[in-house]
Amino acid sequence: MVAAVDLGATSGRVIVGRVGPDVLETTTVARFANDPIVLGDGLHWNIVGLYGAALEGLRTAFASEPGLASIGIDSWAVDYGLLRSGDGDGDGEPAGARGDGTTERALLGTPFHYRDERTARGVAAVHERMPHAELFERNGLQFLPFNTLYQFAAESPALLEIADTALLIPDLLAFWLTGQARAEVTNASTTGLLRWSDHAWDDPLLDALGLAGLRTVLPPLITPGTRIGPLRPAVAASLGGQADVVAVGSHDTASAVVAVPMQPEAAVYISCGTWGLVGVEVEHPVPHPRRPRRELHKRGRRRRARPSAAQREGPLDPERDGARLGAHRRTGRTDGAVGCRGDGAPGIRPPLRRERPALPLPRRHAGPDRRLVR
Repeated sequence: MVAAVDLGATSGRVIVGRVGPDVLETTTVARFANDPIVLGDGLHWNIVGLYGAALEGLRTAFASEPGLASIGIDSWAVDYGLLRSGDGDGDGEPAGARGDGTTERALLGTPFHYRDERTARGVAAVHERMPHAELFERNGLQFLPFNTLYQFAAESPALLEIADTALLIPDLLAFWLTGQARAEVTNASTTGLLRWSDHAWDDPLLDALGLAGLRTVLPPLITPGTRIGPLRPAVAASLGGQADVVAVGSHDTASAVVAVPMQPEAAVYISCGTWGLVGVEVEHPVPHPRRPRRELHKRGRRRRARPSAAQREGPLDPERDGARLGAHRRTGRTDGAVGCRGDGAPGIRPPLRRERPALPLPRRHAGPDRRLVR
């Protein structure tokens, strides 16, 4: 038996599953809302509340299945928390050392929400140093103004100066459960700081963007299936059981796609949430000189094909469109220019062009107001 903590942009849940040969049975043991909060400096996630709700769900999971073997965590992408180790205890212990051999790190503020308007200035700061076309050749990411590298560029320099660890949301929860700071690679691929060629942190890119201090802040990378560690003793006592936390495809889209029962060489997947994804699985990235204009997007080992704004409204221009996108993120308004994706992040969508005639549906399904939805 295993447990999963699944965090979406508007809600979360804890699931207990039984996995075996030809067997997959799941039971949802907890559901909870994920409501962002507005503070004086912008829009944030209530990460402590989410962690508390996840703990309560895991407590229920252990009560129903005391023999849980492992726990996995996935969430939306790009957002992170900054942490700092303690100053030691004066008795020769390393800074932040716990009695269980792990290191205590304090969270430096509440993680920002990707819809916060600060990302617009991050886009400007990054593209002043490196255009998107050059970034794309390094990280394979479509321009999205909330990708983590833009958020780091908009971060308070004073906060980056004192931070010694940066963890994406599922990695942050795993750290609180185990005391081990790691970065799972499928979610790390959404930061824009991972080289697509070898799935390693791109230190020269950090230097070029003026973010060299992150070299020591980004944690070691791990792949799905890696054992992160057992629950800390205090956490295990609180939950009523002990289990290993194991890395899964911690970006929720990665876990969703890998679960699709398909033959990758002969199938396309469609993932529909608060926005839609259509793509294929490939063994290796496929370089192509027109890749940016075709709006292809890599996540982990997968190449994602996105709806092309260039095909209908002209190519997306990061410098021109970054501020426009930022203006909509606080309210989450969608006026045809900003859509949403499965992990809750806004995506580019061309405005509805009403001058184009609607394609008729087959006669037996046609109605006065029925149209094909692209």
